[in-house]
Amino acid sequence: MANLPDESLIVVKNLCKSFEDGEVLNNISINIKEGDLVSLIGPSGCGKSTFLRCLNCLELLDSGCIRIGDVELSRDGIEQRPDENMLSAAHQMRSEVGMVFQGYNNLFPHKTVLQNVMLAPLVVKKMPAGEARGIALGLLKKVGLEGAANKYPSTLSGGESQRAAIARALAMNPRVMLYDEPTSALDPELVGEVLQVMKDLDSEGMTQIIVTHEMKFARDASDYIVFIDRGEIVEYDDGDILFTNPRNSRTREFLRHFTGTAVNY
Repeated sequence: MANLPDESLIVVKNLCKSFEDGEVLNNISINIKEGDLVSLIGPSGCGKSTFLRCLNCLELLDSGCIRIGDVELSRDGIEQRPDENMLSAAHQMRSEVGMVFQGYNNLFPHKTVLQNVMLAPLVVKKMPAGEARGIALGLLKKVGLEGAANKYPSTLSGGESQRAAIARALAMNPRVMLYDEPTSALDPELVGEVLQVMKDLDSEGMTQIIVTHEMKFARDASDYIVFIDRGEIVEYDDGDILFTNPRNSRTREFLRHFTGTAVNY
């Protein structure tokens, strides 16, 4: 396993999460420094999406600790009932991250693209409408949708909808962007335009964590790749090393079956 980076923006220690049908995350620990693009790979059902949902507090961890910036959320076990301090920390942590989901139908259909991007700054941050509009237009330009500001979501392609969703998440000025398989529902010809936005954000220093099955993107664009299996981090390394010389047999088996990649032993 690669040395974990110092001066980390995100620190996760001994994170555990279970649901009624069993344990999903088992003692996850990882550090991610500011500006890194990290790809999470692994078989379906291994806990990747649950990990993201714990990072933005859509799911409350059962035990362990998560720190993003100066905001820390810890829990000793499910017997520790969430109190006001814990819920306040979860709310603060949620404000530090933006999230883009797998489906591209998460925009409000009755609002224009511009109105979708403006909504959170207006409602959550109580930002003046003129300021919110200016920020939203700038973000739409950043994701290549300046010409779609007055369109409705039903008129957009899947790739355009995902780029609009990224702009909407960025409107809250998050420190971290999380993506849960953002291209899996897209036609192949639309995948590249969404991945390019992530590459552009990476060049600007945005910290990003991406659950993806786009192995070429993961290998080429990531600072680190994390392979998760059965709720555990099995391997965590630079993409070239992980793809060409994985240390763990479970990683080798996944790459062989999922990508057909020839790996060294």
